[in-house]
Amino acid sequence: MFIDKVNILVKAGDGGDGAVSFRREKYVPNGGPNGGDGGKGGDIILKVKDSLNTLLDFRFTKRFFAQNGEKGDIRNRTGKNGEDLIIYVPRGTVVKDTESGKVIVDMYENDAEFTLLRGGNGGKGNQHYANSRRQTPRFSQSGQRTKEHQITLELKTIADLGLVGFPNVGKSTLLGAITDAKPKIANYHFTTLSPNLGVLKQFDKTCVVADIPGLIEGASQGVGLGHQFLRHIERTRLIVHIVDISGSESRDPIQDFEIINRELAEYSEVLATRPQIVVLNKIDLLPEGSTAVADFKKYLKTQKNFKNSPVFEISAVTRQGIDELVNAIFETLEILPKPERIESEVHDFDVREIRPTVYQQLDENVFEVSGDAIEDLARKTDINDPESLAYLQKRLKLDGVMAGLIKLGLKDGDTIIIGKLEFEYTE
Repeated sequence: MFIDKVNILVKAGDGGDGAVSFRREKYVPNGGPNGGDGGKGGDIILKVKDSLNTLLDFRFTKRFFAQNGEKGDIRNRTGKNGEDLIIYVPRGTVVKDTESGKVIVDMYENDAEFTLLRGGNGGKGNQHYANSRRQTPRFSQSGQRTKEHQITLELKTIADLGLVGFPNVGKSTLLGAITDAKPKIANYHFTTLSPNLGVLKQFDKTCVVADIPGLIEGASQGVGLGHQFLRHIERTRLIVHIVDISGSESRDPIQDFEIINRELAEYSEVLATRPQIVVLNKIDLLPEGSTAVADFKKYLKTQKNFKNSPVFEISAVTRQGIDELVNAIFETLEILPKPERIESEVHDFDVREIRPTVYQQLDENVFEVSGDAIEDLARKTDINDPESLAYLQKRLKLDGVMAGLIKLGLKDGDTIIIGKLEFEYTE
């Protein structure tokens, strides 16, 4: 099964908490704090793997969480860092923030590697909080917590040449005739259900060819199968537009040509200006005396965007005209610029927003304080330790929290809630 677009949930590892411990060794009468720091959480890393050509691996696995850092230990021992989580993707995968749609990174190069999310920093152990006045701190710093993010992985095939055209015009047959690809071929619509890739070789030159599944009218708006694969020709440098000049499907070749180009233009303005080689296929099926080829060439001369497009008459089945087409493909590719990676918008996906401190009255005698900084302070407070509690009260006063609560109506005997910490206020 070919999967080329998925949403997954990613989260870097949390930092480990700092430890609270004290030296209690024989012959060391004045043992001080020796709680170690927490370990750093693991990063989320994206890496290109050349053997992958689909996002099928993400069909059932949707959650990718890196390992958390371990808690600090006694004797100033730092906790173990969490292991990084490497997510392997095919070359050409574009990574987007699902919510905003902004491009985070284009995994364009072979063996490209990108750190998507950084693990949380480990918290400081109580050894860092000792001073001349506070010699036995009974609190430590919590490790930095990370957030879950949803991202979209979108595979855009990297090929030099894209074959486009209506279903059953001979794209897969031509791909099999000029490359080493072995596409499934049958005489019915939508035989090709996923982009096929092949390598076209001529002496020491090569190029990658992508057969894009059948486009039909309305494909750019989601009609049929083709809309799922239009993204796979965004990177191609050259389009080979195949037309069934024999009309074997009871369609008008000129009308087919116009419809496909309109769908390309509606999907992307860039595709509308991409160079095209026009291939009139199935000439072996034309009745003697047919003017279809001459009529089509006459029509092209009236089209501003295509009057200078090279036209080749071929039969992919009998290989008539194939060599001339291959020569023209390589000659054209030699003068076209190499494809470039998709430019990312200025979008730091790993910005860790800090929630501001907010006060609110939950009940007549109950007040709550929320915010990242104040909740982190509360997490590392031991409410049963007078020194730790005194430090919290001092910070609440210096940071203006108490003043804010009193302004809100806090009075003696009321309850203050900060995160999971709950205590009674006394004047």
